[in-house]
Parts: sequence; structure tokens; C-alpha cells
Amino acid sequence: MIEYKFPPGTRVLVTGASGFTGSVLVRKLIALGLDVVAIARPSSNLEQFRDLPIKWVIGDVFNDEVVKESVKGVSYVFHMAAAYREAKLSDEGYYRVHVLGTQLLAKAALGEESLKRFIHVSTVGVHGHIENPPADESYPFKPGDTYQKTKADAELWIRDFSEKHGLPLTVVRPCAIYGPGDKRLLKLFKLVSKGWVPSIGSGNHLYHLVHVDDLTDFLVLAAMHPKALGEVFICGSKEAITFRKMVSVIADFYNVKVRFVRIPILPLFAAGALCEIICRPLGIDPPIYRRRVAFFTKDRSFNTEKMRTLLGFTPKYSDEEGLRETARWYLEQGLVTLK
Repeated sequence: MIEYKFPPGTRVLVTGASGFTGSVLVRKLIALGLDVVAIARPSSNLEQFRDLPIKWVIGDVFNDEVVKESVKGVSYVFHMAAAYREAKLSDEGYYRVHVLGTQLLAKAALGEESLKRFIHVSTVGVHGHIENPPADESYPFKPGDTYQKTKADAELWIRDFSEKHGLPLTVVRPCAIYGPGDKRLLKLFKLVSKGWVPSIGSGNHLYHLVHVDDLTDFLVLAAMHPKALGEVFICGSKEAITFRKMVSVIADFYNVKVRFVRIPILPLFAAGALCEIICRPLGIDPPIYRRRVAFFTKDRSFNTEKMRTLLGFTPKYSDEEGLRETARWYLEQGLVTLK
């Protein structure tokens, strides 16, 4: 694979920089000798970045003045800001971050003569459940919740805007991001460490992963590679993994025997819907919600051939290696304890 390099001192903007993936990306960009600007909400914890030469613009990504200040002189924009699923966030909150934020950034960046590429980070969630896996970049959109719908709306808008106004755009749809530092899969690792895991159906439904180190490497490549301009890429492992295989890899690392507890799907979906109805007005996270149930039932499997054939990119991590590394990190951090 040909290595494409940024000129030293190139100014880049990263939104969502204080998040899991963003924090990995900004460290790589700084290591490459780039001038990094990042937008952070006032509530963001920036302590981990204290010794890094990042220019922080404090405010919301949907604030016009914040956006205009952040894009000055930038050559590359990595737009990763996302509103994470939480009970207290309204539908309007998702819209402001995903759609309005994307619109403001794209319009402001287009006005910068220095702009060379806008990397818009979407999600494979825009496709919803995959009826006939694996799905490629042309698979229809079928978002299943407000998060996915607003991410889909943002992607469709910026692709249309790019075609009409000449924004130099590349869209990346990551699969399920994981690795050391991730907390979204922590519950599964904890369950496995305790020796039991809920099972809905056969447990052979498909889940497609991408290690955070592979994803951030791909984002850097997609920003520089001439063939990435105007393209959409699904970024993930070579192929999906079954839920049972994920559990098996984690259980082997923790040296525990796992018992699958069968749970009927319809009552669980009903319980999730009821919990969301009750908890959301109160601003608390529901103990069960429909999307988490979907994790145990719906297929997420994608064809990731395009990033290899067009850009020559091959992930460094196998799912087994990445899951073991993540399991080890949880132990080292005291997030998982074994008997």
C-alpha cells in the first residue's frame, strides 16, 4: 500500500475529538506533525489531552460562531462528532448535533481556500438490520432509531451538498468500533466474566467489528488518498463475527465457562419499549432498551472489500486479537474482575 503523507504543519480540524475514536485520532495526527484544532463541548473532560498541542475551540458543533472559528485555515476536516444514545437527549438534540452540525461545518469549510478534504464519519447503522448479509455501500438505508435516522439524514445531506457545491468529500461508515478505551461493549465482557450471557434465538446472528486503531488509520488514509475523493466506504474487519464466537473468544481469554440463558424475544422487546417510555421523560437511562435487545438479535454484516480494492487498506487486527486485547485492557483497568 502506498503511503500518503500530510505536509508538516498542515492544519486539521477534528470534531468529536474528546470521544473514544477522536482521542485516538488526534494523537495520531499530532504524531504526524500536524496542527490540530478540535471542537469540545464545555462539559468535555480534556484532562487526558493536557500535554498535547491541541487548539481547543470550546462550544457546540451546531453553534455557528464556534464552527466558523474552528475551520479557519484548515486543510482537512474529520467530522466525527456524535450525540450518544442517552435518555435525557431529545430528538431535537440528535438533530442539532448530527444534521445541523454537519450543515454548518460543510458550509463553513467550503469557504476556506485551504480545504483539501472533508471526511464525514457516518455509521453502518444507517442501513439498519441487514436482511441479506453482507451489505455493501449501496445497500438501502433503513435506520431503526433517532440516532441512526439523524446520522442518515446528515450523510444524505452532505453528499448532496458536495455534488452541488464541490465540497471535496469522503464518507466513512464504521462498523462497531471497539478496542482499549471503549466502554460500549464493557457490559458484554462483564457478563462473560461472570459466566453467563443472555441468549435470544440461536446466538448466531452476525456482528461486524472494527478496531479503533484500524479505523483511525483508515481515516488518515481516506483523507490523503486521491481515489477516496467523492467515495463512500464501509470500514470494518474482513468479515462479521457471530455473537457466540465473540463470547467464546472473551470466555477463553478470561478462562471461564459461559452459560447461555435463553430469553424470549417478544417480551424483552416489549419490556425495552416500556422502559424507554417511562425513563425518557425522567431523564434516566433505561435498564433495558430496544436497541440493546437488537444487539442480541439483528444481523450486522458488511462487505468491506471496497476499502481494500480501491485504497489498498487491510486491517491489522483480526477480531480475535482485538477482543483479547480489549479483554486484557478491561482487566488492567479494573473494569472487569475475575473470581
